[in-house]
Amino acid sequence: MADRRENSPPAAFVTGWPIKHSRSPIIHRHWLKQYGLPGSYNAVAVTEGDFAAFIDGLKNGSLGLSGGNVTIPHKEVAFALSDRPDELATELGAANTLWLQDGQLHATNTDGYGFTANLDGKHPGWDKVDRAVILGAGGASRAVVQALRDRGINEIHIVNRTVPRARELADRFGPKIHAHGLPALKEVMAGAGLFVNTTSLGMDGAESASFDFSGLKSGALVTDIVYVPLETPILRQAREQGYPTTDGLGMLLHQAVPGFERWFGHRPVVDNVLRQLIIQDIQAAA
Repeated sequence: MADRRENSPPAAFVTGWPIKHSRSPIIHRHWLKQYGLPGSYNAVAVTEGDFAAFIDGLKNGSLGLSGGNVTIPHKEVAFALSDRPDELATELGAANTLWLQDGQLHATNTDGYGFTANLDGKHPGWDKVDRAVILGAGGASRAVVQALRDRGINEIHIVNRTVPRARELADRFGPKIHAHGLPALKEVMAGAGLFVNTTSLGMDGAESASFDFSGLKSGALVTDIVYVPLETPILRQAREQGYPTTDGLGMLLHQAVPGFERWFGHRPVVDNVLRQLIIQDIQAAA
């Protein structure tokens, strides 16, 4: 079968099911225009049943694609079907960024990079803490746990409604990670310098529980990976209680950087112009 990538500008994608609400096309098209680069980036809706065939078409060149992003519910299967997953993706068991190189499909996961790069830019020195608390043990928390551990934070406490889910992450990522049920939240927050919400609490205006952040270390940072709304109920409560906060939008923007560089050969910069583009899109969709 002919490889449609020959002598063509790079063509990248984001795929998931559903995918129509993805903001990745806005991000990557903005960068392509900003840097005057040839290429394209489009959303491709692929069901779970069709995903293996999609990956086959990516590998054999029949789709004419250079690589792309993968989101829910395909991240685990993308990892499994890749030829050369890196260490990050292998430990996570999930991939969100794919690219073709030397006839093989490579895979990585840039969610952890996006999380830490966002905090580096918005709150430098955030990682100079001994203890971090992560609320939630779902799929979204994996990359956050990995990133915090790799930054050298000594104690990482995962608090989740179901303890076995938290324990699975602790077992996966090593002795610095500790699993707890919700009743332990107040205890593990005492003296912590970082609090991360990885649950969907407060997403899209949903109700959220009340949180008492007074046990945190003075000046502790509270952050949320949810970015709709931009200030979640958890962030609002933390701000009202006098703690600095960082929203989750930067994680979305920064996780896109490594993939863009892979596909289009230029490392982009996350700036306020791009941030405002996404905020405008969020507001238009409200």
